[in-house]
Amino acid sequence: MNHDDEIRLLPVRGLPEVSPGDDLAALILNTDYKLLTGDVLVVAQKIVSKSEGRLVDLKTVIPSDEAIEIAQKQQRDPRVVQVVLSESKSIIREDAHVIISETHHGFICANAGVDRSNVAGADWVSLLPVDPDDSARKLKVRLGELAQIDVAVLITDTFGRAWRQGLTNAAIGVAGLSPLLDFRGQQDDHGKDLVATVLAIADELAAASGLLMRKTARIPVVIIRGYSFDTSSEGASSIIRPRERDLFR
Repeated sequence: MNHDDEIRLLPVRGLPEVSPGDDLAALILNTDYKLLTGDVLVVAQKIVSKSEGRLVDLKTVIPSDEAIEIAQKQQRDPRVVQVVLSESKSIIREDAHVIISETHHGFICANAGVDRSNVAGADWVSLLPVDPDDSARKLKVRLGELAQIDVAVLITDTFGRAWRQGLTNAAIGVAGLSPLLDFRGQQDDHGKDLVATVLAIADELAAASGLLMRKTARIPVVIIRGYSFDTSSEGASSIIRPRERDLFR
């Protein structure tokens, strides 16, 4: 695989507020930014969730005893805690401020991806897409139908990282590119065999897009141009470390 010397990141501005049922591909194509075959389109999870109706009105949520107990310790809205518990496959850790959980997708993240930010209304929260890989595939297909282009699509969310401060964008949905680049079996510049080098390409591209997205920038879509990627039918689920190889729990 030969990579070009220059990779460009283009912020897509001018998207309207996304609502349930909106055709996200059409909204993106209706901006002033022209997508080209070979581009990587990076889309923030929040607008995907909005378009898919993955929103919860907290007024409809009845918290359980467990949610109320955790909420009292964390001084949080018990309804939000209940939504977090409902979106969690298991609870990994909790302290006085946050719940670290495993989502039903297998992601390890804060509060199961449940988020109040950038959602209209004080009593509404957003959830992660039910199947982010499927969401990415559908968006890729729809873009091809509308514009006759072949692009890769990443859906991202901001995750914390064990042992390191701060958040970074990570890929939770992938379509059209190989999420991992495996160098095992090759040799480095000094002729030494590489035995463990597998790069998380999808996460690296997602993290790069985060430099433009930012929480307050109103840029939920970024075009990455000039990166020559390996095509693949694998999704972001292939990035999740198998439990038998998880040394951190």
